[in-house]
Amino acid sequence: MPKAELVVHAGPHSRRDCPVIAEVPLSRADAAGGVELTSADGTPIPAQLSPGHPFPAVVRDPSRLQLAFILPELAAGEALRLTARLGGGRPAPERVQVSDDGAGQVTVTVAGEPLAIYRYLGNPARPCFFPLVGPGGAGVTRSWPISEDVPGEAQDHRHHRSLWVAHGDVNGSDNWSEEEGHGFQVHREMLACERGPVLGLVAAANDWTDRAGRKIVEERRALTAYAVSGEARVLDLDVCFTATECDVRFGDTKEGGILAMRVAPSMDGEHGGRIENSYGAVGEGECWGRQAQWCDYAGEVGGETVGIAIFDHPRSFRHPTHWHVRDYGMYTANPFGWHDFTGDPAVDGSHVLPRGASLLFHYRIYLHRGGTAEARVGDRYHDYAHPPRVEVPGEPRG
Repeated sequence: MPKAELVVHAGPHSRRDCPVIAEVPLSRADAAGGVELTSADGTPIPAQLSPGHPFPAVVRDPSRLQLAFILPELAAGEALRLTARLGGGRPAPERVQVSDDGAGQVTVTVAGEPLAIYRYLGNPARPCFFPLVGPGGAGVTRSWPISEDVPGEAQDHRHHRSLWVAHGDVNGSDNWSEEEGHGFQVHREMLACERGPVLGLVAAANDWTDRAGRKIVEERRALTAYAVSGEARVLDLDVCFTATECDVRFGDTKEGGILAMRVAPSMDGEHGGRIENSYGAVGEGECWGRQAQWCDYAGEVGGETVGIAIFDHPRSFRHPTHWHVRDYGMYTANPFGWHDFTGDPAVDGSHVLPRGASLLFHYRIYLHRGGTAEARVGDRYHDYAHPPRVEVPGEPRG
């Protein structure tokens, strides 16, 4: 049975429910029987071979496998020895389920609990994720206008559809709003619907068009959901634009968010919710338009305090991103709206993507119980931006 020895180093940060994806020197030819991961004392750790990201700009070494697992807990400075074996052992339960109904919706569940539905057909302008369910079992994004029967919800900004990807100036086309003359995101292909004991993957290709349906740019997105404990939910959203038709100019406007969200009304800043960023800034006045590695929006949903943290990865374009985050519940990562955010009309945050080139964005969504400090959002950011180092004894460090 082929196997590989691994040593996981926590580094300077304490880890908890930390997703890890490591390259291991094992052949895919031996992977048909699955993978078994155990600690030095024989304790099994759920693991799976990661499908990776179906992006043309991401190249993987074909001689190595991507092994995914959840590190339950590891104190700063400590190390954990693991053994990965291919082709043996009893298959671990598939805790993350991903199901495409064939009619335009992909449902994602974790341990039998609903997490998100990706709605890729039947939308007025572009795909969206709704609902997005927090660790307490309640939706953490606004329902309107996808669901119109929730009392007390503000009915403004119809294009604020739970969780979505958009930008208001793409070669002059408005692919943010649903106002007259807006552009479209047209679903072209479902690239992956993967399930497993550690993670599930939903990946799709979309064509961004102008108001007349003329294609401007190709976009691929991948949502990865992890089987962490019931105290939190962890999802990664990766977005890749490829200029297949022409040079593409992403214009300088605050009307956008490569990751955009409208939080549940009960948790917004106008109803007692709290916005905080990685620099300790608090509230819309200190956080709106500012750059930060992460931002957290916490408030009450279903009788308990929950939060939505968005992490911007260091490899993401223009890290750390600017944040278009408002007390009324608007919450986006927008790296382009410089003249609005700085108040200086002389600056230009636009970016031209040359024909044939690709542009990558990487975000993690951390849904948590409690406020920012209680959930240790800053520590969880390091799980994403500076993950544990996985060593293969005998191999040189990269």
